[in-house]
Amino acid sequence: MHPTRLSSSGTTWQIGLLKGLKGAGLPAFREGEEGVTGQGGAVIRVEPDAETIAAAVSVGWRCDASRISAALEDVTSGLTDTPNIHYPGRIGLRMQLPIIRILLSSGIIATPSDDDMNPDHILVFGQMSDLPPGLRPSFVPPNN
Repeated sequence: MHPTRLSSSGTTWQIGLLKGLKGAGLPAFREGEEGVTGQGGAVIRVEPDAETIAAAVSVGWRCDASRISAALEDVTSGLTDTPNIHYPGRIGLRMQLPIIRILLSSGIIATPSDDDMNPDHILVFGQMSDLPPGLRPSFVPPNN
């Protein structure tokens, strides 16, 4: 099995990623999964060419389809600065820290992305238990 495939037979940490998000009450699904078109929630992206990117797995937040449609309507009407257009990005950024905290609490190594094109994405690297003890994070995020 490819190491970035996220399925019931995927790696332990990838299954833990999905379980950690769903266990916290968040809708979570893999991008491109059948039956999730337009669904809002935590979107897990698995990059097939893992050698050329920072992390093979990332997580982002997708708003409800009606909010995305409203933003697209404004953009196609020629508008560029409306609350509808800004809402999905603002919510994605606001969801980033809570999702990272949930993943860290589940033993998953996750950090904010340093990608200007996707500033709301979260990079996911694996389980903390996979690291040698000297490299494991020893901090607890504030207000956790």
